Amino acid sequence: MSEIKLLQGNEACVEGALAAGVTFFAGYPITPSSEIAEGFAERLPKSGGVFVQMEDEIASMAAVIGGAMAGRKALTATSGPGFSLKQECIGFAAMIEAPCVIVNVQRTGPSTGLPTSPAQGDMMQARWGSHGDRPALALYPTSVSETFDLTVKAVNWAERFRTPVVLLLDEVVGHMREGLVLPEIKKEDLFERKRPHVAPGNYKPYEVLDEDLVPPLPDYGTGYRFHTTGLFHDETGFPTNKPGQTAELINRLMGKIEKYRQILYIYEEMETNDAEHLFISFGATARSARAACRMARQKGIKAGLLILKTIWPFPREIVAELGSRMKNVIVAEMNMGQMIGEVERAVAGKANVCGSFRADGELNTPEEILNRLEGVC
Repeated sequence: MSEIKLLQGNEACVEGALAAGVTFFAGYPITPSSEIAEGFAERLPKSGGVFVQMEDEIASMAAVIGGAMAGRKALTATSGPGFSLKQECIGFAAMIEAPCVIVNVQRTGPSTGLPTSPAQGDMMQARWGSHGDRPALALYPTSVSETFDLTVKAVNWAERFRTPVVLLLDEVVGHMREGLVLPEIKKEDLFERKRPHVAPGNYKPYEVLDEDLVPPLPDYGTGYRFHTTGLFHDETGFPTNKPGQTAELINRLMGKIEKYRQILYIYEEMETNDAEHLFISFGATARSARAACRMARQKGIKAGLLILKTIWPFPREIVAELGSRMKNVIVAEMNMGQMIGEVERAVAGKANVCGSFRADGELNTPEEILNRLEGVC
């Protein structure tokens, strides 16, 4: 019989990353994500990996990019203030197509806010934090076991699509403890980045050879010398300002995610078959929304629940299909209303959309979420 471990969400993140093959971590301790750095500091040196505590959050993100380009599966962890500081380098990683994972255990903001209190205030920052248009992949677990699973998924997606992937937790998910049987991750379950099959002299770093729009990536130090820049570049990696080439690059960067968005959607439905009202939530708040859904059913209210685990790309088709069958849609989130706009856009006026918001450092309660529904239905 497999051993059941009692783990925090942050600890499960470490276990998932190691199972996915992460061998490089650079970070800077920050509440409430510090247990992730502490876990890697203990575990990576024992398995031949590298842990580096950098001088600040900007340097941490830069080091992770360097580790990724040198061939390591690389990850960093932070919270809201650090996530803000990392944004320039996250945009750079997207532009040079450096595969890496950024874990953001959210706390109440803005600024230093409430360091030990939960929030879901970085939802839009995960999509639009760096300037310009860039591809965005962001996952959000609701439990300790999902934290393990989605960490593995985040690492796989970073390697598959050559892009930074954000794993969003909140303080509740990061610090709560639940029993977890660590699943066996087989080698065939892990995605390894695409490597070039041409000699170093014939290699073009951004030449697309396959339909997935992802160019192969060699490791620095293996004989392949190539240029990387945050400037718009052609397939050689050197800067260009020719409109045709710049359009081709940005369309490819966006397209390599857009093309696969349907298989990137991870979500959970509860009681939606006959529902007339729908709760939509994610992370720790989804646990309260689940209880609110049960309470509504006990009162004879036909409520259902949609839990989003892929946040970006936003699963607009799923929300649109479910929302079109409802009278009311209640979006429960631990902020002043960041994802409700995406829901409204997807529902497109076919249902009444309302929010159940809380941004005072406390988790939304089931009663608050249910009361919001009862006030409009």
